[in-house]
Amino acid sequence: MEKEQPLYYPYSVYLKNKYGEKVYKLPINLPITCPNRLDGKRGCSFCAECGTGFEAQDAALSVADQLTLNKERIARKYKANKFIAYFQNYTNTFLPVEDFKAYILEACNYPDIVEIAISTRPDCVREEYLAFLNGVSKKYHVGITLELGLQTVNYHTLSKIDRGHTLAEYIDAAIRIKKYGFELCTHVILNLPDDTIADAVETAKILSALSNDCVKVHSLYIVKNTRLCEQYENGTIALCSKEEYFRRVITFLEHLDPSIAIERLFSRVPEEDAVFCNWQTSWWKLKDELELEMRKGGHFQGQYFGYLNGSALEKL
Repeated sequence: MEKEQPLYYPYSVYLKNKYGEKVYKLPINLPITCPNRLDGKRGCSFCAECGTGFEAQDAALSVADQLTLNKERIARKYKANKFIAYFQNYTNTFLPVEDFKAYILEACNYPDIVEIAISTRPDCVREEYLAFLNGVSKKYHVGITLELGLQTVNYHTLSKIDRGHTLAEYIDAAIRIKKYGFELCTHVILNLPDDTIADAVETAKILSALSNDCVKVHSLYIVKNTRLCEQYENGTIALCSKEEYFRRVITFLEHLDPSIAIERLFSRVPEEDAVFCNWQTSWWKLKDELELEMRKGGHFQGQYFGYLNGSALEKL
């Protein structure tokens, strides 16, 4: 019997292939901010005051205490033995380098940690931090993953949402991260106002060309008390339909390198914090709908991945 074509490469499978068993992230919330929130700036137009750590532990707790609390919950639920210390909220490499080192080393010395994952901005990735992480990886035998918030390759949209960096900074950071052999994960939003399906395709192509290992796809949610919320309630922005979002996700996956793991395809945010999220449908129901549509249409990740390595020469 012929093996069924996988729809996409799930992150859970990627981790199991890498570590030989199930591995789960333990989020860590540090007492930090973002450079896009200094000097009177309010951050990205979609970003809440708490950043993205809606369900994170109190940042006043030590790294070890946060890991313990999260590990107890996740290990009990999923019977996990190996974990990733995930520095999730805000811009972790915006910390002074000595503070950054202290937090990372505390995580490295915690039991059963096999990887350190660090979420940050493309314009906050400096050589001093990368060199330190390289030493940490060798000394403690842990994997290193840098997660970059890009959102879109459309630099006009990046300006409109007050992202505070352009596409160039992302390309620069991605190249330097891969130079060290670290894993690279990029966060994208495929339904930002003014973006089109063409932007979804180009985003897939650039992530593939820069040798990403993983991608985290977020559906746009609108949090209360943000500039995006003001625009939404004033009717000055329009959001695409669920059907159009499905079309963009499918097209994005079709053009994405099939070796890139997919961490998620829909956002997850508490209902009480948002005025719009996932078309008022649970993320797992949307995931089921999307996968059904992909099966029916014969869509799969990497279906149109043939544009790199001088592909035009194949036509000669």
